[in-house]
Amino acid sequence: MTTYTAITFAPVQGFIEKSRKLRDLYGASLILSYLSQQLVLEAEKTTEVISPALANVHKGMPNRILLKGEFSPTQIQETLLSAWKGILQECRTWIEAKLPEYKYHWEREWTNWGNHTWEFFWGEGDSIQQAMENLETRKLSRGWTAVNWIGESSSLTGTDAIAFPGLGAEDRNPQNMNYGSENKTIKKFYTNLARKLDNCPPDKEPEGKFIAPNEKLSIPELVKRLITLPEIVDLINKARPNNQPLEKLKRFQEIERKQTDTTPGQWTGWFMGDGDKVGDYLKKLAHGNNSDQEIKQFSHKIRDWGEKFSEDFPTNLGRVVYAGGDDFLGIIYSKNPAEPIKPLEAFKWLMTLNDKWKEHQQPINLSVGFVWVAGSVPQRDVLQHCREAEKIAKSLGRDRVTIRIVFNSGQYVQWTCPWGYLDILNKYRDRDKKSNWSHIYQDLAHLSSRRTFKIENTNEAYIVQKSASEFFDIYFPGEGKKLLEDKNDKLAQHLVGFSENDNQIDRAKSTINWITDLIEVGWHLCSNT
Repeated sequence: MTTYTAITFAPVQGFIEKSRKLRDLYGASLILSYLSQQLVLEAEKTTEVISPALANVHKGMPNRILLKGEFSPTQIQETLLSAWKGILQECRTWIEAKLPEYKYHWEREWTNWGNHTWEFFWGEGDSIQQAMENLETRKLSRGWTAVNWIGESSSLTGTDAIAFPGLGAEDRNPQNMNYGSENKTIKKFYTNLARKLDNCPPDKEPEGKFIAPNEKLSIPELVKRLITLPEIVDLINKARPNNQPLEKLKRFQEIERKQTDTTPGQWTGWFMGDGDKVGDYLKKLAHGNNSDQEIKQFSHKIRDWGEKFSEDFPTNLGRVVYAGGDDFLGIIYSKNPAEPIKPLEAFKWLMTLNDKWKEHQQPINLSVGFVWVAGSVPQRDVLQHCREAEKIAKSLGRDRVTIRIVFNSGQYVQWTCPWGYLDILNKYRDRDKKSNWSHIYQDLAHLSSRRTFKIENTNEAYIVQKSASEFFDIYFPGEGKKLLEDKNDKLAQHLVGFSENDNQIDRAKSTINWITDLIEVGWHLCSNT
């Protein structure tokens, strides 16, 4: 009887989101794709790989693997850890070779991270469906081991030990440690390391292209930076000559988001997308008579779409960080912070995204979180906003986009809309039949200050909703009228995403909020002024 095997590993999102620089995102993506690819290539030797397709394409390799045949937990562990430890080994030895003046006590700590960074999950069954269900069951039982440490923690996440030569020294006793003296040692080490990475002379301050002198990174965080250095990639590939090579990061330039003496803080657009109910669709294919080939074909088309999406993304708008099949992350930004991308230009691109998604011709819709964010918001917070926005898009009905405008204070406004109705923002006309969003924004502020759209009881629900729809119709001719004439709230339910079980007050409030959120987001994103 045929055996099917399903594999995945973790943490993935956490590994990506622990980032301060764009380089962190790329380094994390390169590592995750490489580890997945090594599992697929090893599995190909003894089994038939059903998904993911395009094993020779390293970038964007998904971390969920489906095989026709047996691939034991021992094989999975050996393959995964061998690839990961190879990366750690070359990064550690490169640092020690470039900075030989230090006495290193950290080998045991690197070994611990080699053994305990990743947790893998494995399931098998007599059918694809059984293997996938068995994998999900096993994922409920976690066996991850934390790495213990003493001293201060990473300045990036604050959860792991700082990587420096004395990390594993036997005389580091918490009872008598001189944290001030150790902090100076750490700072000097990172300054010297930054100089080596930037090819900076000893008498000059490094630019911090890879590592800023004031940073204090954990071992995994440090590796994510170093893996973007072509020299280290060459060492890894040389040490593993019989393996598919790790790809080098090409044409990299860090985003200058924060305000400087010569440029204002740059607003940027971050988009995170994910196919809707892909798991359910794969389960449906798994029940088919030709399930193996159908899933293979699906994986091939989705992977091919991701590769083309990355390659074809307009270089003048930014870049795609990863496109791992049905999920992707990208950034809209200007390489010249003195000439930032205008928000309206970013929105025009967003309008095209769903049509681009449909090019793979698979019956899968798309949910996206799009975040237009001010320059001083930390990158790890931006990624969290992306994740939350995407989840909201899914929770309100899927096949839609949530646009979130995030300010330096951390406050934000957001609006969720089905893809098919997103062009409503282009239908705005002010009282002069032009597109000056200041008019509707000022009117909304005035009405809100008078609590015009506040609902106190059920009797007021229809009246207030009617007032909001009429106000909406003034600036979006015909659109408010559609909401008023829809007696069964079917259009409002589709646009807003409220539940059929919601009462009249909740429906009215949701619809009014959708209208006011549209105006808030439209003013920030689509205004020409």
